[in-house]
Amino acid sequence: MGRRLEQLEEFGIDVVLERRHGVRASVLRGLLYGLSFVYDRVVQLRLYLYRKRVFRERTLGCLVISIGNLTVGGTGKTPIVEKFARALQAGGRRVAILSRGYKSVPRKRGWRTWFRADAEPPRIVSDGKSLLLDSLTAGDEPYMLAHNLKDVIVLVDKDRVKSGRFAIDKWQVDTLLLDDGFQYLHLKHRLDMVLVDRQAPFGNEFLLPRGTLRERPRNLRRASYIFITKNTGDANFELMRRIRRYNRTAEVIECAHKPLYLQNVFTGEQLPLEALRDAFIGSLCAIAAPESFEGALTKLGAHVDLAKRYIDHHYYTEVELISFINRCIRRDLAMIVTTEKDSVRMPRLPDTDLKVPIYFLRVEIDILSGHESWEHCVGRICKPKPVLPPERFFA
Repeated sequence: MGRRLEQLEEFGIDVVLERRHGVRASVLRGLLYGLSFVYDRVVQLRLYLYRKRVFRERTLGCLVISIGNLTVGGTGKTPIVEKFARALQAGGRRVAILSRGYKSVPRKRGWRTWFRADAEPPRIVSDGKSLLLDSLTAGDEPYMLAHNLKDVIVLVDKDRVKSGRFAIDKWQVDTLLLDDGFQYLHLKHRLDMVLVDRQAPFGNEFLLPRGTLRERPRNLRRASYIFITKNTGDANFELMRRIRRYNRTAEVIECAHKPLYLQNVFTGEQLPLEALRDAFIGSLCAIAAPESFEGALTKLGAHVDLAKRYIDHHYYTEVELISFINRCIRRDLAMIVTTEKDSVRMPRLPDTDLKVPIYFLRVEIDILSGHESWEHCVGRICKPKPVLPPERFFA
């Protein structure tokens, strides 16, 4: 059943991105185009109702920062969240990351608790000391963040007002990071960080479900800071001109995903990037933008002789992994390389089946321009509170 749903989702994505042709695909695109008008009106109405305070934002008495995007997936958000959480935690802030846990296994509820979801506490992926859930229960992105970040709380719940209140009450956090929170308006944001993928800034320019845009590009005006991700070093004149058409005041920071090293998925062994140079490898990934990952491997000098792609957030089975390993054996490939996000969705394999080693490419965010804006952003958040003079205490 799960595989069938993935195939339907993959077909839908191919139709939306115009990889499918023919009468059936064209008719479906026309239908989706009509639905996108309805979707757009609903989104704009919702924004209007929040702006006019018909719908009320909730405040929790601490700093709330959202990190999100205008499109569905593929902007490289998780490394930005990780970098930002590290910077704030190093600056003395007590940070909790609130995620909805996209594609995590839903809780099993009895009929007595079905209508009392608000009473259930959020899932604790990490309490800042220990990793408490697996990737299937937490979701791949929250699990990866919890695994890589020490002293940072990671919670999963669709109701982020509830999970934010839980983090404040239980751990006395003073900073909440909303992972993928640009469209989550129920909790008031102090700052909105919006990511724009340089390679596909506004998707295919259509709104859901005809395209990949969650809302109109003009809504970029709500952003406090704009990160242009996946830069290649080339100038972004046209993209900057368009961004400034929608938002003239937001600070713009250009960044890239910088590869650091290779790490064995199962043993933890690390290899330098030089191991990829002139190596014939297999690429395995289930992410929104596989071309970007495969291009990065080629740029590092690897020959991607065999590439297998699955739909975004796909959880691998033993059969799928062993099948791909055997294909790589037949081609006499040196290794299989995947993404870190994919690595947390892979089952543990017996050593006898690991005849070709599987490594993930560890990356971090490298800021190419806008260093001062980044430092200013972190500095204004982490600025120590002023100390009152002694006489104030006795006034």
